[in-house]
Amino acid sequence: MTKSPTQTIMRSGLGRARGLGSANTGAAHWFAERVTSIALVPLTLWFIFSVFALLGAPRAAVAAWAGQTVNATLLLALVLITFQHMAMGLQVVMEDYMHNEKQRMLAILLMKATVGLFGLAALLAVLKLALSA
Repeated sequence: MTKSPTQTIMRSGLGRARGLGSANTGAAHWFAERVTSIALVPLTLWFIFSVFALLGAPRAAVAAWAGQTVNATLLLALVLITFQHMAMGLQVVMEDYMHNEKQRMLAILLMKATVGLFGLAALLAVLKLALSA
């Protein structure tokens, strides 16, 4: 009869007693970054082709284009997903390269507030353009 292999747990006794270890949030963050990057590919291509099609058009034509439901929805989705993706990417960089816990947390909070404000400004600009038609 053969003995079954055993798994070695690489944690200290104190760590096992306290339940310390991974917070298990890295996989969800990684997956969300991948989903937003995949969503940005068709949205960005659509936006680039649309901008080239609108080159030289008067503001009224651009506003009419942005006022169409599909275009306004895609523009809003592009803005939301872009700023979300940017915030997640910047957070990862800060977590990887900032070693002081307090400075890192402050930097992440400031970055998220700044990204949120710029994202809100971009959303308002799209809505203003779309509703001006």
